[in-house]
Amino acid sequence: MSGGYPHAPGCACGIDVHAHVIPHDFPRYLGNAIPADWPSMVPAHACHRHVMVSGKVYRTVSDRTWDASRRIEDMEPMGLSHQAISPMPELLSYWMAPGAAAQLLRYVNEQIAQMAALSGGRLVGMGAVPLQDIDLALAELDYIVDKLGFRAIEIGSNVNGKPPGAPEFAPFFAACEEKGVAVFVHALKPAGTERLVGPAKLLPALAYPTDVGLAAASVLTANLMARHPKLRIAFSHGGGTLAMLLPRLEQARKVFPELHDAMPASPSEQARQLYYDTLVFDPGTLNLLVERFGASQLMIGTDYPFAFHDARPVESIATAIADPAVRAQLTTHNAARFLALDLNA
Repeated sequence: MSGGYPHAPGCACGIDVHAHVIPHDFPRYLGNAIPADWPSMVPAHACHRHVMVSGKVYRTVSDRTWDASRRIEDMEPMGLSHQAISPMPELLSYWMAPGAAAQLLRYVNEQIAQMAALSGGRLVGMGAVPLQDIDLALAELDYIVDKLGFRAIEIGSNVNGKPPGAPEFAPFFAACEEKGVAVFVHALKPAGTERLVGPAKLLPALAYPTDVGLAAASVLTANLMARHPKLRIAFSHGGGTLAMLLPRLEQARKVFPELHDAMPASPSEQARQLYYDTLVFDPGTLNLLVERFGASQLMIGTDYPFAFHDARPVESIATAIADPAVRAQLTTHNAARFLALDLNA
């Protein structure tokens, strides 16, 4: 898997940084009063189970969400050699009591570790921590790095309404930088859902990219990368709306002295220090992201195994990008750097 790969359709060389896991079952709550939103699983039709939250079906999922072998079978036609697997975002559980969330996430992290162990190195664990309580989050970060050996962690685009750039998360990002842990930011409970007109499935189509864009913008306006220049942080869904917000933010910084004072470094320069997945479903948009963020900052993201995913991500990149060297960056090399993967091992 060297730099000589043209990464055209048909190669199994891609590294997917955006793919989700749901365990086959959830544990019994270890406490007196079971939280109302503690998840459970019940049988559905063949090879499927219902994810139950607060007594209702949240999502019906197939065995691809928990079965490592089924997942690996699908990776070859997708053109993937590796896949970083993270919890379904709803499992991040920031709205739970911190102790309950910590208990649930410990179980989910260990399930992800088991899947990775069964994969022969093709699945890469990406854990989660209860960010509603920084002390518990730091303790779980230690566990998933020191005990489970994870290289990356998934967080939500907001934690109960607070974006990643909020000052209370500074100790968490400092610890991620110190430990060399990559951070993948995924849309979660987005703002503005009351403005959507139509079916609930508009949420991932329209509201997710908006919340991710605001989350990424908060990292720029908080000067997070200036404080933590070695931090590797990525944003789902191509960074959402950030690519379109950047020119406005640049102009506002020129017009308003207080914004210039608050952001000593150009937002566009800062944005080229972040990573983004390629899940935008459009060649023109992908080319815009390469132009705006740099070819070194984009990585495959599929949202596998859910319905709204890119089933041929290597082909999507090949369709959009003519230069084979740039295709190789987007398909493999940027993600390997982000995840600290040794492709020669």
